Amino acid sequence: MKRINEYKKLFGAEQDMSLKSLKSTYRNLVKEWHPDKFQAGDDKAIEAELKSRQIIDGYHFLVSIAPETKAANLDEYHETINTPIMDWQHKGLVLEITFLDGNTYEFFGVNKALYIKLCQSDKLTRFAKRNIFNTYTYRKIKKSDVEA
Repeated sequence: MKRINEYKKLFGAEQDMSLKSLKSTYRNLVKEWHPDKFQAGDDKAIEAELKSRQIIDGYHFLVSIAPETKAANLDEYHETINTPIMDWQHKGLVLEITFLDGNTYEFFGVNKALYIKLCQSDKLTRFAKRNIFNTYTYRKIKKSDVEA
């Protein structure tokens, strides 16, 4: 959640920003903070390099959780969450789940108590469908290696 809020603040985004406005904001920020605008070796150039990396990372992250992106990939998401869970791990408030089809998703805001309940569940996929998959903000972080 911290990362989401940090990137939204960087882009000046409201709750849900459209892909079109996100792209125009991204372009303006890249123009403003492009490292080639500053003298090499200057402190401002080093700051611009770091800021431009943060802008690029933020753009890709916000695009991956945008409502339009989710809507475009909804069928694939539903197909994936109906496959068995192969692996899962919890870091802070981020739950990373790898499915048997090879896709990996991150779910943001999942607290430790819910993670413990998931670990103790005898039917992982059923528990996750009811309590995680349709409740928390998610993004796909790894595509399957196998193409159908």
